Amino acid sequence: MLTRSIVHMDLDAFFVSVECLRNADLKGKPLIVGGNSRRGVVAACSYETRKFGVHSAMPIGLAKQLCPDAMIISGDMEAYSQYSSMVTEIIAESSPLFEKSSIDEFYMDLSGMERFFGSYLWARELRTKIIKETGLPISMGLSINKMVSKVAANESKPNGYKQIIQGQEKDFLAPMPVQNIPMIGEKTTQFLSEMGVKTVKTLREMPLRLLESVFGKNGNMLWKRAHGIDHSPIVPYQDRKSISTETTFESDTIDIKRLKIMLVAMVEKLAHGLRKEKKLTSCIAVKIRYSNFDTVSRQTHIAYTSSDHELIQVALDLFDRLYDRRILIRLIGVRMSKLVHGQYQIHLFDDTEENIRLYQAIDRIKLKHGVDKVIRASTMGINKHIRLNNNAFSG
Repeated sequence: MLTRSIVHMDLDAFFVSVECLRNADLKGKPLIVGGNSRRGVVAACSYETRKFGVHSAMPIGLAKQLCPDAMIISGDMEAYSQYSSMVTEIIAESSPLFEKSSIDEFYMDLSGMERFFGSYLWARELRTKIIKETGLPISMGLSINKMVSKVAANESKPNGYKQIIQGQEKDFLAPMPVQNIPMIGEKTTQFLSEMGVKTVKTLREMPLRLLESVFGKNGNMLWKRAHGIDHSPIVPYQDRKSISTETTFESDTIDIKRLKIMLVAMVEKLAHGLRKEKKLTSCIAVKIRYSNFDTVSRQTHIAYTSSDHELIQVALDLFDRLYDRRILIRLIGVRMSKLVHGQYQIHLFDDTEENIRLYQAIDRIKLKHGVDKVIRASTMGINKHIRLNNNAFSG
C-alpha cells in the first residue's frame, strides 16, 4: 500500500500580513482586523496582540481591554482574496492534487512523488517560492495524513516548517493539550478536562468503548485523532464564480406574499451554501420572468457577507425595485456572485458574537440533519423544492 504524503500550508496571520504588505509602517505593531463597533469581533490579529490573549472571534471590546494599544483595521476582503488567489495559482502550477480548505489554508497530496524525503524537499521549495513571489509568511507541515500535517504546521508557526516521519505521529501528538487537535472545541475540551484528560497521551490511553459511551459516534473520532489516524481525502480545488437558483411556478402568479416567501427561502438556502463552502458574496441579483416571457434582472454590490438576514433584505429590496409592471410572473431567480473565500461564516468585519454563534449553531444542525431542518417559519414547505446551481444567470 502506497504511503501517503500530505502537506498542509497555512498563511500566517493572513489578513494582518496582507495589511503589512500594503503598509510597511504597520509591521511589528499590535494590529486587529475586524469591526469597528465594540460588539464586532476580531477577524484576525497580529502576533504582537496575541501575547496579550487576543484571538480570532473574540469581541472587539474585550480585545481592546486586553491590548489597549492595538490598532483596529476595518479590513479589505477583496485584497485578501486577491493575495489568496496569487498563492492558489502558484500551488496550482506545481501541485498534482491540492485542496483549498479556506482563504489561507491548503492541503497537497504528494503521494508517489519520489520518496518521502523527496516530497518534503519539494514542499519546502514550493513554500520558499510562495514567500518570494508574494511576500507572505507561510507555515508548513508534512505527514501521512491531513490532521497530523495541520497540527505540524500550527506547531511550526510563525513562518516555519516541520515534517513528521511515518510512525512518529503518536509521539509527536502525545504531549500536546487536547485542544490542539483539530475539531476538538471548547466544550469537548472542558468536558475532557473535567474527566482528568488534558493531554493527547491521556486521551489515547482511554478505551474506545468508554469514549463512545460518553461522546457517542464522536468518541470514535476522538480515539482516532488521539492515535494520529485520519483517512480523509484531499478534495480537489474548484473555484466556483457564482451560486444561483431559480423557480418556475406551475401557474403564473401575481401573489406578492407568495413571491416574497419564495425569495426568502431561496436566499436562505443560497446563504447556507456559501457558508458551507466557506465563501462570501459581494454581489446579489434578482431575476423576474413575466408570463409573456419578458425577463428582467437587477443587481447590487454589497459588503462581503454570507449572512441570511442581510442578504434577504437586499433581495427583497431588489424585488420591490424590479417588479413594476404588475403582471403575472412565471419565474423568479436569485444569484450571488463575486465570491471570495472567507473562513468567517458571516459578515466578516461588522457582525456580533451573538450572530456568529447563532449562524454556526444553525449550520451545524443543517449539516448534520439536512438543510431543511432549520428554516424560517414563513418558508416551511418551500425550501425542499429549491435547488442550487452555478449555471449562467442572464436577464
